[in-house]
Amino acid sequence: MLRDGKFNAIGFMPPGAYAIAEVMRSPYGRELVLGVSLACDEAGTTLSLVNGTDNTRFASIREALVDGFILGHSGDIGLITSAQRRRLPFVILESDAGPDINSIKIDGRRGAVAAVRHLTGLGHRHFAILSIRRTPGPPIVHMPGQAKRPLLAGFSLDDERLDGFKQGLAEANLSIDDVPIIETTPGDPSAGAVVFDNVPEATAILTMSDWQAITILDEAVCRGIEVPGHVSVIGFDGTAESARTTPPLTTVAQDVIGKGRLAARMVLDNQPPRQVVLPVELVVRASTAAPRAKIR
Repeated sequence: MLRDGKFNAIGFMPPGAYAIAEVMRSPYGRELVLGVSLACDEAGTTLSLVNGTDNTRFASIREALVDGFILGHSGDIGLITSAQRRRLPFVILESDAGPDINSIKIDGRRGAVAAVRHLTGLGHRHFAILSIRRTPGPPIVHMPGQAKRPLLAGFSLDDERLDGFKQGLAEANLSIDDVPIIETTPGDPSAGAVVFDNVPEATAILTMSDWQAITILDEAVCRGIEVPGHVSVIGFDGTAESARTTPPLTTVAQDVIGKGRLAARMVLDNQPPRQVVLPVELVVRASTAAPRAKIR
């Protein structure tokens, strides 16, 4: 295989500046890698996890001994250029990088709208939003009234979900400008404390990942806050772990394992570029209910 210039391996690089260890701690990351691994096993191909931290990502793309890449996101156009220079097939996740590039993304806007509609339909009017911080660091709190409230290094999927939250709130005659937005890395254990300390009046918390929602549930237990009696919590991703929380988590579900499997197949098959948009589905469980004043 080396004589033929083939390594019989594909590389997966996490999105943003996340290291491999962070991916494996993430419920979403584990399922995504599982899907990729299943496709590799079926093809008799090795999976190489390529570190995605800032100081190594360009070198990793240039030097990894692989036949193609799955890139966690196209936020850094230089990574795409490096892969193209090596003439390797690749697929971008959670971004539309144009008609000439393989991409797989979810309908984030539709999922976010469904989440808000579910909560406003239950009678909620006081919200907090957890968006995903794509760089290392502590939570960033954006309270209402701050000019423009720009988010730090967000990806297009994050923008789509914020747009969906905005649309869903507007349908209920509410404005996202009046909703606190807190940026956290998905598994930050301090996220729940930051939300409850800064937005104690919220009766419903919208998140952009199941992992974020799970940190909220953990903090609620520590503080004796009833979910959903005092506050409803909704996740995003539909990972298997979301069904095992206490209470089981209402979430916007996608087929994460299927997405990983499809990404690997697109790299291995090396066919003309395709742009795939995967559906999402609201899965209602026990972490959401009417606000306390409306419970009879």
